[in-house]
Amino acid sequence: MTIAAPLQYVDSHCHIDFPDFAEGASAVIERMRAASVTHALCISVNLEDFPRVAAVAAGHEGVFATVGVHPDHEDGEEPDADRLVALAATDKVVGIGETGLDYYRRPDRAPIQQQRFRAHIEAACRVDKPLVIHTRSAADDTLTLMREGGADRCGGVMHCFTETWDVAKAALDLGFHISFSGIVTFRNAAALRDVARQVPEDRLLIETDAPYLAPVPLRGKRNEPAFVPHVAACLAEVRGTSVDAIADRTAQNFFDLFRGAAR
Repeated sequence: MTIAAPLQYVDSHCHIDFPDFAEGASAVIERMRAASVTHALCISVNLEDFPRVAAVAAGHEGVFATVGVHPDHEDGEEPDADRLVALAATDKVVGIGETGLDYYRRPDRAPIQQQRFRAHIEAACRVDKPLVIHTRSAADDTLTLMREGGADRCGGVMHCFTETWDVAKAALDLGFHISFSGIVTFRNAAALRDVARQVPEDRLLIETDAPYLAPVPLRGKRNEPAFVPHVAACLAEVRGTSVDAIADRTAQNFFDLFRGAAR
């Protein structure tokens, strides 16, 4: 695939605060900008490390943060809605999450995950900031709790989407965006590319989920925001449009959704 150099790309989901980036976030962000990726959203996965996420955002122009606890996180502080609301007031925090349900590894923890997810939905509605939702082996329950909790009031994104078109359509009906990661470039992801073809252009986002899931042709490497243009190139091919159009549209969608992010 030939990658053009559009005005800007936005990586809507990454973890550049993780220890995987031993050289530090500044070096990662420098490479990101060299690749025309002008903005990125650094995602919280637990409250213990949230200060590190917030510091990355505070120290770098064009980088924003979320606050939340990943459904797989087990040993740290268990947040309630009040705690999330308080932390959401931190400078450059533009969303609530990463939250959701993941029954793949620990289906026995479903009740705890559901309680945690409800708290995130409540907090997001109270502060009017979008949710960043992770779902794995739990799509039906995820959608049920989104409906019951009124997640349509705050909106958000189904990140690193790998589900069926029926799941995507249900999320879209609740006002959510759909974000595609490097998985959409994988050889065995034909069904996912078919979903990506159908998502309305004004609900489409791109991400890396760095340091995970590097896209083809970089699969197997440590992922980073500089690689998100490869996701855009795949979507452009799938949707029969230009890379510039995907970059511009997904950037606009990001700022429309994450209203607290300055362009």
